[in-house]
Amino acid sequence: MTGIETISEQRCHGGVQGFYRHESEACGGPMRFALYQPPQAQQQVCPVLYFLAGLTCTEETATIKAGAQRLAAELGLILVMPDTSPRHTGIDGATGDWEFGEGAGFYVDATQAPWSSRFRMHSYVTQELPSLLARQFPVDPERSGITGHSMGGHGALTIALRHPGQYRSVSAFAPIVAPSQVPWGQKALPRYLGEDTHAWADYDACELVRRQTFDGTILIDKGEADGFLATQLKPELFDQACAEGGQSLLLRRHAGYDHSYYFITSFIDDHLRHHARALGCL
Repeated sequence: MTGIETISEQRCHGGVQGFYRHESEACGGPMRFALYQPPQAQQQVCPVLYFLAGLTCTEETATIKAGAQRLAAELGLILVMPDTSPRHTGIDGATGDWEFGEGAGFYVDATQAPWSSRFRMHSYVTQELPSLLARQFPVDPERSGITGHSMGGHGALTIALRHPGQYRSVSAFAPIVAPSQVPWGQKALPRYLGEDTHAWADYDACELVRRQTFDGTILIDKGEADGFLATQLKPELFDQACAEGGQSLLLRRHAGYDHSYYFITSFIDDHLRHHARALGCL
């Protein structure tokens, strides 16, 4: 494939699970992503669901752990799992801290040096990667959905709210919904975006949903035994913001479940069906 290096491809549930690398203009260097093609993709273009992973994760994390391919094959969904940031940037301070830098891009377009040269994950996910996939894979760009976990849930919500015409469906697992108000966001956003908190609002789902609602129901699942629930996730803030903004929200609470992929794999089928309905697969 022109411009794309195939790292590996394996047969999976009648389709193909692949891992790929390409040079990214948005991120100023090589980027990796995983993509699952269901059996239907051999004959026709298929709708696509993007899964954005969380802190410390790579394109392999959800691909291996979420268990999404079986139902995606049945529904005819292409799955795309991008990496969570550029890698090997050489930027001082970009490694060694799991809450910031490489593996913790927060799906923003950084405006502050030196991060602004490489950490442009918002543009990468919303513009560069979809354009590349539409040229190289049997993807129907008019039928796109987006989901994610934790930091990736934050990315999915903010991207869908900022680009409502680009995505027909959105969901999230244990998302960071108010980064402006929690330690993870208060650590990362000033370094990526500067000290002006008005700039943070463009990447804060609670702020965004008060400005612009999504045409459809947002599905969020969270585990009641999640150790980050009270300090970092605060789903009640998004619940309140959706009520104030008039956004349809299905916020489900699950006793005994934590923040791990054991939680995600338990409810991934519900999310796939949520997207499949909006994308015309059901």
